[in-house]
Amino acid sequence: MSIFSFIKEAGARVLGIGKSTTEKNNEVSEQKTKENQQENAKAAARLEEHIRSLKLNIDNLDITIEGDMATVSGEAEDQATREKIILVVGNTAGIGQVDDRMDVEDEEPEAIFHTVERGDSLGKIAKDHYGDSSKYLIIFEANKPMLKDPDKIYPGQVLRIPDIETEK
Repeated sequence: MSIFSFIKEAGARVLGIGKSTTEKNNEVSEQKTKENQQENAKAAARLEEHIRSLKLNIDNLDITIEGDMATVSGEAEDQATREKIILVVGNTAGIGQVDDRMDVEDEEPEAIFHTVERGDSLGKIAKDHYGDSSKYLIIFEANKPMLKDPDKIYPGQVLRIPDIETEK
């Protein structure tokens, strides 16, 4: 008696039993895609819940995530709320881009977005943008409720820097 070797992938294509490596890889890939979609849907739901918990006023909020891109739609109360929602989503680990598809009830000028760098403080950022470090509270207030403490910012975090003239 002997053991004979065969190319098992060939048999699957001829007789329809078993699965070829390509078929198995496709099934694994499809399963991973479904798992990723489910995880993305759960993450989007958690983000929506978090935004509601921050009491950011937006109607018909909908977030979808695909890869590192989050798409946000709905009708925000004002420009500041819109920007805060973008920042909540964008400052989430795993999100690299935010596709803003929100509408705004009250149109206002857009704030500048500033990415915090190592060594930054709200005072330093205020000095850079307003020429006066004592105006750091404007930046702190503009980023509430995401910021709870003006001393707790981190590199890579993106903050709203509102125009002093238009910020409520």
